[in-house]
Amino acid sequence: MNAQLPADYHTHTRLCRHAGGDPIDYARAAAARGIPEIACTDHIPFPNDPHPSIRMTRAELDAYFELVRQAQAANFCTVLLGIEADYQRDLVNGHIQSLLDLADFDVVLGSLHTGPFWDLSPGDPAATPEFVEQMNRTYYLRMTELARTGLYDVCAHFDIVKRTGVRAPEALLAEIVPPALDAVAAAGMAIEINTSGYDHGAAEAYPAPQILAWMNARGIPITFGSDSHDPTQIGRHFEKAIELARAAGYTRRAAFRRRQKTLVPF
Repeated sequence: MNAQLPADYHTHTRLCRHAGGDPIDYARAAAARGIPEIACTDHIPFPNDPHPSIRMTRAELDAYFELVRQAQAANFCTVLLGIEADYQRDLVNGHIQSLLDLADFDVVLGSLHTGPFWDLSPGDPAATPEFVEQMNRTYYLRMTELARTGLYDVCAHFDIVKRTGVRAPEALLAEIVPPALDAVAAAGMAIEINTSGYDHGAAEAYPAPQILAWMNARGIPITFGSDSHDPTQIGRHFEKAIELARAAGYTRRAAFRRRQKTLVPF
């Protein structure tokens, strides 16, 4: 047990259909890991999606709230009500906000999950320099759009475009990432250090060290998120994430209650 580990603000349960466990299982695992606080952040329901493969339905949202309440009542650790509100242009006008109005959420994650980066592997003939450049330009433009909606508190896995290990040149990233970070800073959002990347083809956290340095220069706060899809993954690689954050100059993280942000030491 390590009592010095920070809160884990990114977890998924069986309601996501590609994860396992209930909120109470994550709370129990967090307590055993020495993590004092977690946020439950299952994926937001999408409209007209009766058979979703990675998210709960609208009809299951009340069950999600009840499962989180049960985890809170068990008192293994502090459990926050959160949600991962995936950004899509066609959902911004009304749908996402209408769901966020249904409960007193503590923290709302904003993320992108659509794009060729999801399965474009190194060595794929399609991974030409031109295609990789356009893929990255599109991704960071969408991240800029996400921030400008004002709907979110935290950017999740900010540079997941590198997920499979297909990376953009450093010169290109130096051109296209800072404008997205400027939008995040202007929105008053945080960006998580998402440790799931250590277990992906990227083989490093999201975001990369250089991006963390650019974030710190802009005063963008951080959170920590394991992106757990099983209770055994709670707080995974957090020791490495703490070192990464400190190397970028961070000594505090963002904490949320009812979507209000404070900065606390880690």
